[in-house]
Amino acid sequence: MKTFSLLMLILILLPLITYGNAGSAIKFACDPRNAATKSYAFCNTSLPVKDRVEDIIKRLTLEEKVGQLDTTAEGIERMGIPPYEWWSESLHGIAPNGPGVRFNGTIKAATTFPQVILTAASFNETLWSLIAGAVAVEARAMHNLGQAGLTFWAPNINIFRDPRWGRGQETPGEDPLITSRYAVAYVTALQGERQKPQQPTSLMLSACCKHFIAYDLEKWNNYSRYSFDALVNQQDLEDTFQPPFKSCIEEGHASCMMCSYNQINGVPACANYDLLSKTIRSGWQFEGYITSDCDAVAVIYENQKYVNTPEDAVADVLKAGLDINCGTYLLRYALSAIQKGKLHESSIDRALFNLFSVRIRLGLFDGDPNYQRYANLGHQDVCSDDHRHLALEAARQGIVLLKNKDNTLPLTKSKVTSLALIGPNANALNTSLGDYAGTPCKIITPLIGLKNYIKRISYSPGCQYVNCTSTDGFEAAERIAAKADAVIMIMGLDQTQETEDCDRINLTLPGEQQKLVSIVAGASKGPVVLVLMCGGPVDVSFAKEDPLISSILWIGYPGEAGGQSLAEVIFGDYNPGGRLPITWYPQDFTKVPMNVMNMRPNSSTGYPGRTYRFYTGETVFKFGYGLSYSDYSYNFVSSNNQIILPSVFGNHIHSLSEVVSSGNKVESHHIYVDEYTACEKIKFALQVLVYNHGRMDGSHVVLLFSKPPATHRGVPQKQLIGFTRVHAASGKSTKVDFVVRPCEHLSTVAEDGRRILSIGLHTLITGDSQLPLSLSLATHNFKRKLSILEHSSRQ
Repeated sequence: MKTFSLLMLILILLPLITYGNAGSAIKFACDPRNAATKSYAFCNTSLPVKDRVEDIIKRLTLEEKVGQLDTTAEGIERMGIPPYEWWSESLHGIAPNGPGVRFNGTIKAATTFPQVILTAASFNETLWSLIAGAVAVEARAMHNLGQAGLTFWAPNINIFRDPRWGRGQETPGEDPLITSRYAVAYVTALQGERQKPQQPTSLMLSACCKHFIAYDLEKWNNYSRYSFDALVNQQDLEDTFQPPFKSCIEEGHASCMMCSYNQINGVPACANYDLLSKTIRSGWQFEGYITSDCDAVAVIYENQKYVNTPEDAVADVLKAGLDINCGTYLLRYALSAIQKGKLHESSIDRALFNLFSVRIRLGLFDGDPNYQRYANLGHQDVCSDDHRHLALEAARQGIVLLKNKDNTLPLTKSKVTSLALIGPNANALNTSLGDYAGTPCKIITPLIGLKNYIKRISYSPGCQYVNCTSTDGFEAAERIAAKADAVIMIMGLDQTQETEDCDRINLTLPGEQQKLVSIVAGASKGPVVLVLMCGGPVDVSFAKEDPLISSILWIGYPGEAGGQSLAEVIFGDYNPGGRLPITWYPQDFTKVPMNVMNMRPNSSTGYPGRTYRFYTGETVFKFGYGLSYSDYSYNFVSSNNQIILPSVFGNHIHSLSEVVSSGNKVESHHIYVDEYTACEKIKFALQVLVYNHGRMDGSHVVLLFSKPPATHRGVPQKQLIGFTRVHAASGKSTKVDFVVRPCEHLSTVAEDGRRILSIGLHTLITGDSQLPLSLSLATHNFKRKLSILEHSSRQ
């Protein structure tokens, strides 16, 4: 009898449990063995996603619908639908910042790649895709074992507008093109859509581009991210803040977008119908769900005082186009908003359509996961040798050499038998990970990495902590520096200085760090190498000019293998080739109010502008700067410097007469990109020859800039239009191919927010080589095609 009862219990529970490589108990929907649900249309994988979603929604009560509007979505037991946690994080590896990820099961760690700002410094789209693909594999493996969800809130593609921003480290930097390309590479690889692009349930994971939009302030003076109103003009919105998000949706096909805390020109981002519904959903054809940042709905009422009641906040965001709330406001107030006549149930149905569509595309309603595409991924796919080596390679490619007096680096092992290692970041276990980091497979600190090269290492932190408020350890640091053949100083910042909810006040090294560096440099008998571990830029002008400091390296937050990559660069096993993805400003820049969102300079007020495209002040290091152990030269391989754009029926040249920044009145001619129907057809090939004059092979970054004619107010000084990373053999030349699409790459944005292509002389720049390019429009029906356009059409 007992045996029979136990058997019956197993048979009853079996449909509700079981899947995962380790036999973990995970509930799943649409179990074919469940007689009560197997006939539901939403479980029929042969039906279109739309039909399946509509079948779910029509079966739900209003209370059940509201229970789906929280990131911890309630289960619907009568329909065999288990709970689902939407919030998981994977900024640069699987991280437990959200409740969807847990390291308390059979998987205790995951590969921690370099923080995004350093990965971006590689300027390598292939590398970015490989990292996201590796993260996707580890995430699916953890999901199979019940330790992660499938909806990950990454990447962060806000523009790193101000060097003080604490979360700038999470972004690809200050340039819209780099940030856009990073978004596309990351999203497509994370979602796995490159393998089977047209399958409705082909999502490996769901990626989420955040934070929409103009979010780049945590706490500065009396301003807080929860109440800050970002005043952004149409020109800056179109050419700086929106491009990464547009690319994320239109090219990356992201299945999630997150709206930010702040207001945009007086309207909360998460309650902005024009942005969420008109721009994202209709304009960019977004098919996915929109989530709030955590408690972003609550702050609309509680912090911003934008509405009179919580119900008003809930009604506003749902009518604007929000689908789910990270927080409890929708869960708590949606029903009362309907009861008070502030909200209609159809707004909730619209949100549920987007939410369930993504869950279906992820395969969460396809029955037993053991028989689905990614069921074979498990413990063996997390912290694999391939992924850990990829983390090492990413750190190698991102490291930037900022100074190398008399070619001090690389050090020669035969000449350096003893090493003094100094600095609060020299052996800090977690600092190298940056924020939004998980539990790494194995951390290699600089001390551990350097010990693989030099056995005689004397180590002293100098400062016990990064804030360096005490000089007690200076004497010990000075003493070991005086005895060693060479000194490596690992200084910089950590998460006490820059992180979420924490902006910096100064751009200098914290506390007494600068004093420590100078004292050690004065005491050292050998070369001194200053290594900066930080996300945001630091004003190290003192070290740049000090002849006693031989070399400077920036290593960002290099991830779990950072110490090994640093050692390889210092001792010449890797030739550094990273470039700065953000301008390094002097301390004087802190006089610029952080709350001023304008990108363009204003000569009448002394406002210097922001980022390399518009900033007119002095710099410590420029955007794109980076040295190597080799010297390179560049040459454009092109004999054609005139492009005639074909005339298209109905299109004409517009004239613009205005006073530009020089004070001169300029009469200019241009085409509006949005009305020039030939845009997509016009492109030309461009080739650059890169020569490596050094004795070492190099992994070299080639940057292609355009300098547009100054035909209207706010034209960029120059703008990046292409980049690539190539292997450049010592003593040889390498051909680099670019494709330039004038409407996309050579256009600029006018004050009214419209993108225009200026007729006139544009200049293409790479390294110290320039190519003048005259752009004109045929005035009559233009039948003859230029050979360059004919050649390009075959590419």
